[in-house]
Amino acid sequence: MRVAVIGAGGWGTALAALLTDTGHQVCLWVRSPTLCAQLRETQENRPYLPGVRLPSALTYTTSPAEAVAGAAVIVLAVPSHAMRAVATAFRPYLPPGSLLVSTTKGIEEGTLYTMTAVLRDVLGESWQPSLAVLSGPSFAAEVARGLPTAVTVAAQEQVAVRLQRLFSSPRFRVYTTTDQVGVQIGGAVKNVIAIAAGVSDGLGYGFSARAALITRGLAEIIRLATRMGAQPQTLSGLSGMGDLVLTCTSNLSRNHLVGVRLGQGEQLSDIVEQMHMVAEGVRTCRSVFALARRLQVEMPIVCQVHALLYEGKPPQQVVAELLMREVKPEFPVQEN
Repeated sequence: MRVAVIGAGGWGTALAALLTDTGHQVCLWVRSPTLCAQLRETQENRPYLPGVRLPSALTYTTSPAEAVAGAAVIVLAVPSHAMRAVATAFRPYLPPGSLLVSTTKGIEEGTLYTMTAVLRDVLGESWQPSLAVLSGPSFAAEVARGLPTAVTVAAQEQVAVRLQRLFSSPRFRVYTTTDQVGVQIGGAVKNVIAIAAGVSDGLGYGFSARAALITRGLAEIIRLATRMGAQPQTLSGLSGMGDLVLTCTSNLSRNHLVGVRLGQGEQLSDIVEQMHMVAEGVRTCRSVFALARRLQVEMPIVCQVHALLYEGKPPQQVVAELLMREVKPEFPVQEN
């Protein structure tokens, strides 16, 4: 099958290599002509996946038209703030009947749209049956090195099964669901919770505090996702709890690293300037904070991370105010 992967960051490159290794004809669209030339010459994405040898059959282009020509499946692996512009640029060239798979974790600022909602807004509602989401606990560097990984693809049932077969390999296990909202909210909000967990670690508050933040963070994710129509069980799966645990506990997590450095007293502007790759949680925090207010969903961890990132609140005060909140039952009382 011919597949186009849009975005040559770490995740896009890792997925392009995975799909090439499983026998598909893959073209990777690269925004930078300099990086595109380097990929062709060295078969290595040194800025994003140093030390990983890419398949010789993988091809590269900077042309949107060339990238998607004849593609049955188009995988979008761009930052959330770039999704609208990229979708707009590719719209004239999309082959009719192709499937679009978003692997981007974020909520668009301003509109507060999920990535599939952005795609529908740009491409039209007629594309809805062709849209899918791939998400779960997965680091690009590990997937690129062939380490075992499991993810979820969310789409209409027949589309999900088709994509499950496309992506599956002996070391990349793919599950299916039809709950696109739950998968996308889980993938977006976990980055914000990971910043909070990183702050706690940076302050030296220990594993118990981190576990509490993960657990209560999941409760916030579930509240928001279900208010938006998601199924609660989705958030107990790979794209919810699985991705949340990974992002909050690993030294490969950029969002967790941002939190650690904030907890150690560094300034956000300095951290972002020094990071080569995007920490989606920094932008997503503003969107999730606004979305929670719009939908009147209680999300105290998200509110405190927002205060830390955008209101200048000290990290010690952020954690202290979370601990000093009014005590309450862990689970809401169910009415008979």
